Amino acid sequence: MRIRADCDHPDFITVHRGSAPLILSLPHTGTRLPDAILPRLVSPELALKDTDWRIDTLYAFARELDATLVHTAVSRTAIDVNRDPSGASLYPGQATTGLTPLETFDGEPLYRDGMAPEAADLAQRRKAWFEPYHAALAAEIARVKESHPRTVLYDCHSIRSVVPRLFDGELPVFNVGSNGGASCDEGLTVALRQACERSGERLVVNGRFRGGWITRQYGEPAKGVHAIQMELAQRFYMDEDRPDSPNAVKVERAAAILGDVLESALRWVRE
Repeated sequence: MRIRADCDHPDFITVHRGSAPLILSLPHTGTRLPDAILPRLVSPELALKDTDWRIDTLYAFARELDATLVHTAVSRTAIDVNRDPSGASLYPGQATTGLTPLETFDGEPLYRDGMAPEAADLAQRRKAWFEPYHAALAAEIARVKESHPRTVLYDCHSIRSVVPRLFDGELPVFNVGSNGGASCDEGLTVALRQACERSGERLVVNGRFRGGWITRQYGEPAKGVHAIQMELAQRFYMDEDRPDSPNAVKVERAAAILGDVLESALRWVRE
């Protein structure tokens, strides 16, 4: 799929432009549920259950590193901008959610009976919410590449620590994905792994979460774009049973550790 990189941003897309060779993609922190789909949902609460809660706030410090941040306010329930637009599964044979999720990670239906999105809905949602996000992201990658021979695209995610339908047991805090090494140079993976290890928290590389469509679509190491996904277990920075109530102590520690992670990525890309 070819994405235009030269369009204006609609109001639900936020772009903070920096000059460093580091771009943060924030595709799943949005909580906006468009009015057109609200009556069709089982409930707004269920529709937001799998949000990457407050990841945009957690990574706000990246502005101080002169990084670029691209964020959508639209919920992944409306359309998931980190899924293949063709509808193909990123994890064949494994439980996952699709381009327009029909159920939560736990398998709970998101839509009322007979109100699930159909082909026409999908086409409209792709045009309205999917394509603008990728146009913005592609534009920022092209802009940063004009000044830097190598650029890191760091895709920011989080998930509940325990989701039996998706993985066994408790997820490690840090889940680094590079599509099996295809989306970035091994040196970047090593730099991030070492930074994560310094925290003393559990880590896995290319485990259950190997990188979504953003990592796979934009990661072109031979062309200087090194894409990597970071999936955090939410217990690292929040109380998972209270997603609407920030835990200041956890957030402060997590931001300090993630600062080391991003600074390690910048040191690597500038070598």
